[in-house]
Amino acid sequence: MAECIFCKIIKGDIPSKKVYEDDAVLAFDDISPMAPVHVIIIPKKHIATLLDVDTNADIMGRWMAAAQQVAKMKQVADSGFRLAINCNADGGQVVFHLHMHLLGGRKLEDPLG
Repeated sequence: MAECIFCKIIKGDIPSKKVYEDDAVLAFDDISPMAPVHVIIIPKKHIATLLDVDTNADIMGRWMAAAQQVAKMKQVADSGFRLAINCNADGGQVVFHLHMHLLGGRKLEDPLG
């Protein structure tokens, strides 16, 4: 199977506007933002979906720590933000490389109500 678009971004084959990077996680601005702040946060290791993560894996802690850092860097930590993880096609996942969306910068509507 060909590498996914996020793997290509990690390798530098596709440019991105990096927000945060460490040895395990990369975060970059979404190219089609749905809020004033819209950052994609991905593990550098290719993991297709949330269901493919070993729940004891260190990556989950690293991933959440990166989200905290990004929220602070984008200055939405105090005002508030949303993290969204889509899983599989019916859950809205389009790119099958585990990722979360960090959205903020304005009051967000309740998606369930």
